[in-house]
Amino acid sequence: MIHQLRIYEIFEHNKAAFHARFRDHAARIMARHGFHIVAMWEARTAGRTEFVYLLQWPDEATLTARWADFMADHEWSEIKTRTAATDGVMVGSIQDRLLHLTDYSPPP
Repeated sequence: MIHQLRIYEIFEHNKAAFHARFRDHAARIMARHGFHIVAMWEARTAGRTEFVYLLQWPDEATLTARWADFMADHEWSEIKTRTAATDGVMVGSIQDRLLHLTDYSPPP
């Protein structure tokens, strides 16, 4: 098992629209493609607001295949286009990290 940590820079002026889109659409479509979201957070650091979430995967091959399926999803593409037209750009930089448990880590 591996975890994937995703960190999105989000913006105060359309933060509510970002959260609505992720809550109402992205999370639902991700679930349809086999994503397992462990938890989601909002963080503030040095004048920057971030949306942080943790995914759990059985292996990297599954992660790669399911992300490809999600990114090719027509419904998700339409939602991104529609929300960008009404609310502007919602995500700035994206950080993506794969987390592998150490052999001395307590079980998750």
